[in-house]
Amino acid sequence: MNPVSTPARLSMTQVLVCGALIVTLSMGIRHGFGLWLQPITMDRGWSRETFAFALAVQNLAWGLAGPLAGMWADRFGAFRVLVVGSVLYALGLAVMASATSGAGFLGGTGLLLGMAQAGTTYAVIYGVIARNVSAEKRSWAMGVTAAAGSFGQFLMVPVENWLIAGTGWQNALFVLSLAALLIIPLAFGLKEPPRAAAPGVQQSVGAALKEAFTYRSFLLLMAGYFVCGFQVVFIGVHLPSYLKDGGLSPQVATVALALIGLFNVFGTYAAGSLGQRLAKRHILAAIYLLRAVAIVLFISLPLTPMSVYVFSAVMGLLWLSTVPPTNAIVAQIFGVQYMSMLGGFVFLSHQVGSFMGVWLGGLLYDATGSYDVVWWIAIALGVFAALVNLPVRETAIVRAQPAAA
Repeated sequence: MNPVSTPARLSMTQVLVCGALIVTLSMGIRHGFGLWLQPITMDRGWSRETFAFALAVQNLAWGLAGPLAGMWADRFGAFRVLVVGSVLYALGLAVMASATSGAGFLGGTGLLLGMAQAGTTYAVIYGVIARNVSAEKRSWAMGVTAAAGSFGQFLMVPVENWLIAGTGWQNALFVLSLAALLIIPLAFGLKEPPRAAAPGVQQSVGAALKEAFTYRSFLLLMAGYFVCGFQVVFIGVHLPSYLKDGGLSPQVATVALALIGLFNVFGTYAAGSLGQRLAKRHILAAIYLLRAVAIVLFISLPLTPMSVYVFSAVMGLLWLSTVPPTNAIVAQIFGVQYMSMLGGFVFLSHQVGSFMGVWLGGLLYDATGSYDVVWWIAIALGVFAALVNLPVRETAIVRAQPAAA
């Protein structure tokens, strides 16, 4: 048997366990950042926009660094990227805790943590999955990993709230800084053997980028993912303050964020599993439309703990459920050679949306004293995303001839 035709792979169980634990840490830590908005701004005397802008830059830096981290992972393997990302994560949290100026807070919370998340979350992990899990199980495997990230959100929010209450917001961030370093030993489980070159002419990076950015379905996926980022980051960061402004206790916000994480476990797993049987574009369109409906009902009904919990459970089912089908479509269309890089570019669009959602949330709140305008923007964008995903073509791209090396 020709060894070039059957490259060595990591076991699927090993990839899923280590990948899931890494995503649990990286996504779980960041999901609770909204809990720090009020204690930090009150202690430092900053406006909400200062905090929101730093998180907006974090999401933008995450998106901009994502394609580079993905390119590095595609070429040299995910292990190195994960180690660097873990160190940056720990450093960024430490700077977030110790910064006394808006510029210092922006550097740690925005730039360092943004770059760290690019190297420790889905684009890098999904590249490993795509290369080591067969196409028949790929969407399901991505759903399992996304579900693990959701469980991390459910697990870490009450832990972070407990740390803030018991040790103070600064010490809580230092504890999380140490926790972020646990990604390094887990990264050894994703250290892939050297990959032999596949037979035939290989596609270059430039050819892969030109192919993707001139392909209509890739651009439509990016447009939909922009909306995903806008909605989830606006809600994740500003929901606690929205509830407090409505007269609800901080415990309600903690339970709400935890419920989003808990129900997201089921939503992402279901989306990954359904992606093996149903058209992924239809799954994505349904998710975005249901988000819009859920937000309309939430802001139209009286604000009570029960309405918050129901909204959080519904949004949880729809929260990261866009991730498995979106990434599975990318791998299905373009193959796995540049999966992490192309996934990073799609995620860049997501993070531009995240930047707009979290920043406009703070800016328009300071300007109007209300989040109403941003809620309605999120609704309109949900309808838009549902429509643009419907014409996406999921079949493998037809290449007339191999791209030049």
